[in-house]
Amino acid sequence: MKYRRLGKAGIQVSEIALGSWLTYGTVTERENGIRCVRQAFEVGINHFDCANVYGHQPHAAESFLKEALAPFKRDEYVLTTKAFWPVGDKPNQRGLSRKHLFEQIDQSLKALGTDYVDIFYCHRADPETDVEETLWALDDLVRQGKVLYAGISEWAPQQISEALAVQAARGFRPLRASQPVYNMFNRYIEAAVLPQCEQAGMGVVVFSPLAQGVLTGKYRRGEAPPPGSRAATEGVKHFVARFLTDEILSRVEQLSAVARDLGITLSQLALAWVLRQPAISSALIGASRPEQILENVKAIDITLDTDTLARIESILA
Repeated sequence: MKYRRLGKAGIQVSEIALGSWLTYGTVTERENGIRCVRQAFEVGINHFDCANVYGHQPHAAESFLKEALAPFKRDEYVLTTKAFWPVGDKPNQRGLSRKHLFEQIDQSLKALGTDYVDIFYCHRADPETDVEETLWALDDLVRQGKVLYAGISEWAPQQISEALAVQAARGFRPLRASQPVYNMFNRYIEAAVLPQCEQAGMGVVVFSPLAQGVLTGKYRRGEAPPPGSRAATEGVKHFVARFLTDEILSRVEQLSAVARDLGITLSQLALAWVLRQPAISSALIGASRPEQILENVKAIDITLDTDTLARIESILA
């Protein structure tokens, strides 16, 4: 495994990280999920991502990670969670208010079976809470030792700029992580978010680098989704549906040809393409089978030359 710094933070995170969204605590069978987490650890992945709303109910995926990571020492891995989305139907059971953040971190720590998380993300920006209140709460959680580094997920460039200005003016501890979506079919962060984060010393941990599995090549034009895949699973298939157009699947076929010419898999090509960005600290993968992890981690040793990058760009243009 190879490791990169999380922006200007002192910690090192594996270039491939293991996420929990749409897998653990939901559709992946428990024992198989545990094998995935432990396989990830064995190949050097030290970065495990979660959120309070992942799973079939609030904190379900966190409880799963508590069990899966039990054999390992806490100082051997980086553990994250998030808060923002509703965890109940009452008005204060959502958002980024001081009240909700304080209550959720305590519930998350209990579910994870730990005294602290390495990174605590604001899962989205909250238009109903002043950003100063949110940053103040995060600063206090860091002071209390429950959170080592605070981060954001899927904040727009103007929201990031506002947060950076407030933290500088108030002397709050700096945000050290940003978790946006990034893959060959979703590149909005290239224009502003990546430069913003790099300048501010925020490590970027991208999710969905394989476009919900579309960039594995498992989905083909004119064919039904494979049984057991996300696109064939009730409750999560809507996350994949927007990628299953003839236009995108045609491009996937062309990208598959690029991968074949290089003697690698499409998923390895897609991950190497993401990791070509020096401002990115980690790419988050999901896995329901251990062999998926073994395949994906090989991407860290792949360097795409300028001709290959140009060929990819022509397909995506």
